[in-house]
Amino acid sequence: MIPKHELLTREEAAQVVAMFNAIPSQFPYIQSTDSIVKEIGAKPGDLVRVTRTSETAGSSVYYRYVVEG
Repeated sequence: MIPKHELLTREEAAQVVAMFNAIPSQFPYIQSTDSIVKEIGAKPGDLVRVTRTSETAGSSVYYRYVVEG
């Protein structure tokens, strides 16, 4: 199963970056050639929220920085 991927707006991305006191390129990368990235319309430089669910951990959120693939 593919976890839920959401393209963040520029404002949402700025909030996430500020929350982690980081710069976007410090987040784990996801390539622009990834099929889910193409499907949600993300471009290099965008930030993507990935929400994973499991029976033991419940729901967990990760962020990925889109890079040229």
